[in-house]
Amino acid sequence: MAKREKTKFVGVYRREATGRIFKGKPDVCFDIAYRDKNQKLTWEKVGWLSEGYSEKLADNVRSERLRAIRHGQDLPQEKKRTPLFRTVWEKYLLWASTNKARGARDDISLFKNCLEQTLAEKRLNEISAFDLERLKSSLLKKGYAPATVKHCLVLIRQIYNKALTWGMYQGTNPVKGVKMPSIQNQKTRFLSREQAEKLLDSLSEMTRPDLHDMTLLSLHTGMRAGEIFNLRGNALDFQNDIIRIVDPKNKKTRHAYMTKKVREMLLKRKPDAPEKFVFPDRNGKKIVSISKRFFEIIKKLGFNEGLTDTRQTITFHSLRHTFASWLATQGESLITIRDLLGHKTTAMTERYSHLIADHKRRAAELLEDNFTNGNKIAKINNIKSI
Repeated sequence: MAKREKTKFVGVYRREATGRIFKGKPDVCFDIAYRDKNQKLTWEKVGWLSEGYSEKLADNVRSERLRAIRHGQDLPQEKKRTPLFRTVWEKYLLWASTNKARGARDDISLFKNCLEQTLAEKRLNEISAFDLERLKSSLLKKGYAPATVKHCLVLIRQIYNKALTWGMYQGTNPVKGVKMPSIQNQKTRFLSREQAEKLLDSLSEMTRPDLHDMTLLSLHTGMRAGEIFNLRGNALDFQNDIIRIVDPKNKKTRHAYMTKKVREMLLKRKPDAPEKFVFPDRNGKKIVSISKRFFEIIKKLGFNEGLTDTRQTITFHSLRHTFASWLATQGESLITIRDLLGHKTTAMTERYSHLIADHKRRAAELLEDNFTNGNKIAKINNIKSI
């Protein structure tokens, strides 16, 4: 927001918004200033030009405040008012930073990029389900993925629920009247063994082994990128060949199991202090994102050539999907896959069920081949009773 500027009306000020546009120009917010019954200088936001307010209307509001003070009446701001969305967000953030995964960084990003401009200066009782439907449509038109828009609505719902719990708000949660976006973003493609080997071979040619080793780890354990970034020396148990994954996405600690290649790789990378990162950046700090070089190599290998459906493209997260798909094709149960991936329920794991079905079908076909090829089968009447 720009600094307040005086208007031709006494005690009325205007300030232009830097990120809020109205009719092709920066929107304008009108404020008033006056002294209350205790002679304390009071500032009050009246409203926005886009909401129908003007300098004249702000002056009328100020005159009403002065008349109320003169006659000993309570001013609106002296009564208990519903808090601003921003006020509740700030308290919510204090709670979320210690109670949600990743220190609520995902929520911070959603608020700044998707919610702040539209909702921050509104009071909770001023936000309706219709407002949120318009926000949903606006975000989708801007190109945000349906999953991201759904996360925004879930965040708003959580903020309202906390406001109710903390006694900051008495009313309904407007998110209840909003239809969540339909999400169809599950990855359906995974790497073949041959493709995985080609990827690892290409990554091994790099000067630093970090990308190769992280790729190997994800392919063999199903670990997420964030879980790999957070991996410290004290999480490696070489006596039992176990990796302890702490603070995962669902906040439930789980274990991954070292294959021979993973064990050999981790022994080389074992930090000299238990609290140090297994995959530090060049300054010894935690890596925050996968290097662009990974995607350049994927492009060079042609894995995504000609594809426009993001569900079919190969990303780093596809390595986790590949791990689970390989488990399914070798006949592992959904329960086993669920536990190794760290899913809370099998709902997320159901996407691999068709691969297990294919494995069962091949088993039945193999049984048929045994019959067809004339393998000897004992006749029931030739089996002696026990």
